[in-house]
Amino acid sequence: MVFLAGMSSCGNREGKKNTLPMIDKKEIKIEGRRLTPEALWHFGRVGNVKVSPDGKTVAYTVTWYDIDRNASNTDIYVAGADGNGKRRLTRTPEREGALQWHPGGEYLGFVRNGEVFEIRPDGAWERKVAIAGDLRINEFVWSPDGNRMLFAADTRVTAALGRDVHPDLPKAEAYIADDLMYRHWDTWSDGTFSHLYVADYSGGTTGEPLDIMKDEPWDAPMKPFDDMSEVSWSPDCRLIAYSCKKLTGKDYAESTDSDIYLYSLETRETANLTEGMNGYDKQPAFSPDGQRLLWLSMERAGYEADKQRVFIYDFASKTGTDYSKDFDSSPSGIVWAKDGKSLYLTACFDETFRIFQMTFAADGTGTFRQISRDGYFDYQHVAEADGALVATRSQIVRPTEIFRIDPATGEGTELSFVNKDILDQLDLPEMEQHFIGTSDGRKMPAWVILPPGIDRTKKYPCIMMCTGGPQGEVSQSFSYRWNYALMASRGYAVIYPARRGVSGYGQEWADAVSKDHGGQPERDLLSAADYMAAQPWIDANRMGAVGASYGGFSVFWLAGNHEKRFKAFVAHCGIFAMEGMALTTEELFFENWETGGPFWEAKNRKAYSQSPVNFIKKWDTPILVMHGERDYRVPYTQGMAAFNAARIMGIPARLVVFPGETHWVLRPQNAILWQREFFAWTDKYLK
Repeated sequence: MVFLAGMSSCGNREGKKNTLPMIDKKEIKIEGRRLTPEALWHFGRVGNVKVSPDGKTVAYTVTWYDIDRNASNTDIYVAGADGNGKRRLTRTPEREGALQWHPGGEYLGFVRNGEVFEIRPDGAWERKVAIAGDLRINEFVWSPDGNRMLFAADTRVTAALGRDVHPDLPKAEAYIADDLMYRHWDTWSDGTFSHLYVADYSGGTTGEPLDIMKDEPWDAPMKPFDDMSEVSWSPDCRLIAYSCKKLTGKDYAESTDSDIYLYSLETRETANLTEGMNGYDKQPAFSPDGQRLLWLSMERAGYEADKQRVFIYDFASKTGTDYSKDFDSSPSGIVWAKDGKSLYLTACFDETFRIFQMTFAADGTGTFRQISRDGYFDYQHVAEADGALVATRSQIVRPTEIFRIDPATGEGTELSFVNKDILDQLDLPEMEQHFIGTSDGRKMPAWVILPPGIDRTKKYPCIMMCTGGPQGEVSQSFSYRWNYALMASRGYAVIYPARRGVSGYGQEWADAVSKDHGGQPERDLLSAADYMAAQPWIDANRMGAVGASYGGFSVFWLAGNHEKRFKAFVAHCGIFAMEGMALTTEELFFENWETGGPFWEAKNRKAYSQSPVNFIKKWDTPILVMHGERDYRVPYTQGMAAFNAARIMGIPARLVVFPGETHWVLRPQNAILWQREFFAWTDKYLK
């Protein structure tokens, strides 16, 4: 067994001078032209792409990692919308994030160590914004006229710590709860909530910020993953629209009912625009003329993977319309065209994210036109820029970069080239899309990633990736942990099947996993394994199955049902005993939807009968179990139970627990260790 002590990321506390050295791009010489875990952590990670108001300049961030220091920092870059004139604007040991353009386009704003800074795009000056009061800023956005700022800042609202309840015991360490949702994802509730503040702004100075959610015990933006895309100013600067789930305790845990709220700066009153709409309502965005409000809406309450509808509210008629009834995908990253006559968005079809333009029809429907060309890549974060579109693009074998897309031809041209020097040193794996017959006569898409320079007269070991979710796309995203290019570069053929439940193949396909976790979705995986075993360049006697989260469930389930197909398993943060998962996870709506509800109710017994623990007597194959101790979605005791069961039965097994990690492994040295353990296990049993 391997247990890792937690490692803290380097940082700077407010008020202390930072003497840490700069983390910068490091040169690396790659031997043998094959991707390695260490090379993976030399890639710069592109994010936070923002186009200037005149469309001529693109600002973006790049995060660099230092393996030796086990830390990272993020800096800001700018380039012309044609890719020319690249310039690095910041060079500090801190992380610069929450990147925004001032509406006048003269300078950019960003957050560094809880404070807001401004910088000219030519780098001529940088200044700290003087914010009245004592707020530690998470994110911000300017009003359209540039005369106000809207901040998101954590605010103490309730007493949840032992020392709050018992002030005479200031050194006591305890969390106190009287209801559910006392912890979420990777954080225990400490009585603080993300609140929205608005303040007047002029020349780098603000007035006193006003908490527009004063004393409210809920978050905006919603935690743990939402950002300022959940907030929108009206063009006349009189209204603020934001999404929020204004529920607490058991109600919060069992519901996905977030709403769109309108706050009036004139009356200081808040109105719920989506009362009675019981699913997720998120990402509001005012039209350029302020007459309409767009948001993404899920119809079914309690189902986090329902189809996202393009919902638009007309303020004149006071009616809302779903413009995406006939669009069988969930749009994301929606932005208004500058003329207000259409929308730009991305959506997944056949497991690739493509760029679409949606125009409005008089009958209340939307007409969707695909702009980007088909290809083995994902587009995200689309925006208009100087007569073209700008978006990020990734592939399974290539990290995210920024591209310019011609709206007439759909052709994409790379602008950023952050990682060209590393990619030029690599022979990249080959990639193919296959469609596999399933046990019920359907066709299932799957990505197959092959070793660089594959010789199809030879036979290769195979790794099958069992995707998590259980919903979610099996697309062309580039992962820094489950990196299929890295697996293929180690000499494995990798198959990544879009089994039932995957969201990029139509909503009916996505819905099919719920309440059937151990049924057709697992038969789909077995079909994928049999398909690969039949290929002449695959050694059917050297196949393994790996996966995380629901993918870990699949690995544990397959371990008791694979009938000698696999020689090794790897599960990360997997679900092993569904009853235990149901009573220890935090967002109960997820489990309630997927299983039907509590296991003690007779109507739900079929779903729980598919739990991997019920097939433990049939386990017979070596298994590696890895887990993050701070994973509160799938608590780490699930991994412990699976490992303990394997060893009790005498099955070769290994347990790797990361005390400081969550559902993912995010620190460089932990991630490299994870990959070393992964490949040591697969090499031992599959090579």
